Amino acid sequence: MVHLGRILSRATAKPYRTSHLESDESLYLNENGHVDFKDGDIENPHNWSAARRWYVTICSVLLVVNATFASSSISGCFGSVSEEFGLSEEAAGLTITLFLLGYCAGPLIFAPLSEFYGRRWIFYSTFLLYLAFNFLCAFAPNFGSLLVGRFLTGTFVSAPLSNGPGVLADLWGPVERGNAMAVFSCMVWVGPALGPIVGGFLQLTKDWRWSFYVLLWLGGVTALFMFTIPETFGPMILVSRARRIRKAKIPGYENVKAPVEEGDRSLVGIYKVALTRPWIILFDTISFLCAVYMSVVYTLLYMLFSIYPIVFQQTRGWNAGVGELPLIGTTIGACIGAIIVIFDSKHKSKKIAAGTQLKPEDRLTLAIIGGVGFPITMFWFAWTAEYSWIHWAVPTVAGVFLATSLMLIFVGYLNYLVDSYLMYAASAIAVNTVCRSACGAAAPLFTNYMFEALGIGGGGSLIGGIATLLALIPFAFYKYGERIRIRSKFAPTKPTNPDDEEAQRKQNEEKTAAPRTDLPPRVSSSSSTVIGEGG
Repeated sequence: MVHLGRILSRATAKPYRTSHLESDESLYLNENGHVDFKDGDIENPHNWSAARRWYVTICSVLLVVNATFASSSISGCFGSVSEEFGLSEEAAGLTITLFLLGYCAGPLIFAPLSEFYGRRWIFYSTFLLYLAFNFLCAFAPNFGSLLVGRFLTGTFVSAPLSNGPGVLADLWGPVERGNAMAVFSCMVWVGPALGPIVGGFLQLTKDWRWSFYVLLWLGGVTALFMFTIPETFGPMILVSRARRIRKAKIPGYENVKAPVEEGDRSLVGIYKVALTRPWIILFDTISFLCAVYMSVVYTLLYMLFSIYPIVFQQTRGWNAGVGELPLIGTTIGACIGAIIVIFDSKHKSKKIAAGTQLKPEDRLTLAIIGGVGFPITMFWFAWTAEYSWIHWAVPTVAGVFLATSLMLIFVGYLNYLVDSYLMYAASAIAVNTVCRSACGAAAPLFTNYMFEALGIGGGGSLIGGIATLLALIPFAFYKYGERIRIRSKFAPTKPTNPDDEEAQRKQNEEKTAAPRTDLPPRVSSSSSTVIGEGG
């Protein structure tokens, strides 16, 4: 009989060698007769080597860096855009506005598609389209073409932003995921801060088109790594395994299916949930207040790219390149925030290991710290930036801790949403992403007018005042969150360890799953591959 192991094994971007596949006596099926992962299954992403999982994580983060860097890179070249097309700088800000509006497509369009076709094919297709439309931006003959290109590039590059956390969940267990998520979240803040710095220096020596040449070079290098990303979505790996078995027409296994193939896997069914449930959850108390807070945080992030030029270029007379360098402080602040997140994750992991039962409200520690730090650092930044005789390092250092505070708020509330809504977390995060992206899109349109009218100190104080009011939200959730969740239709209220949901599900599957011994032998249980007799 022909050796079929290599034929049925995955052919591309495979995280193992076919020679490493095991050859057991029977195919592993669960109690329902579905193809499933067995304990230690080499095709299960959770069982890949740590080095392989970190490599895939870094590749996914590189895609995110492209998305976030591209969002703000042209902000350092607004002057050049205005000069070439005869526009105001506020009109040039539409290039960021439309890009961020494109972000709204990610959780509503590409996240559901990844459940249907898998993660990597969505990455491949959307990122290549992102690169293609960046050519339109780089060689735009008029401002309208540039705006269309920016909206389409923002739309297609939103896929890594919305599917990136899903990849981390595919690869890492609840306890291990903290470090990977800290790196991912850090890049969400570092990317936008680096964009204006590069753009500012390009403004001095070249023109705005060079910002897109840089994006194309960065994207080209990233694409080489992207094509090495294997499929990480467990249900789709099982679907692929079941299809390979059916295609081989193995006696007794002609109709074997993966678990998800038994449900409604039509695009209509997937989108019916993806486009309706998030908006219902939005008006749930916890989801709504988190959306409001994170929208303010995200809006301020993109306001900073207009505020810093006002502070360091208009007030202090620095040029377009050097005037963006203080934004490096915000990248340092984001990295500090990531370090704090990692230590917090380790601290909570020790509690879990000790048997402590954690409630979703226990995730609010980071948000409380960030919530207190947000108004303090905002007032610090605003009133030290107001006067040019104060050394430039003082507002720059304030920006460091402001970025740290915003990062902690961002991560703290994302964790709280996940642990509060559990099986509905994807919908809660999806609508949260849409809301904060839409609000961030408005930032370039009003920031200059706001600070011209109120001044740096006054404008910053307005933001600080709003931040002071919002700082009450995490304290309120910490004290009354469980009572609020009792009234929610979507948030479970049983005070069990949120991080154990995945582990408990896996344990239940292992308890109920058993190998089927009543079916033909000589089928590999780890890879669903047939090994020919005598082969």
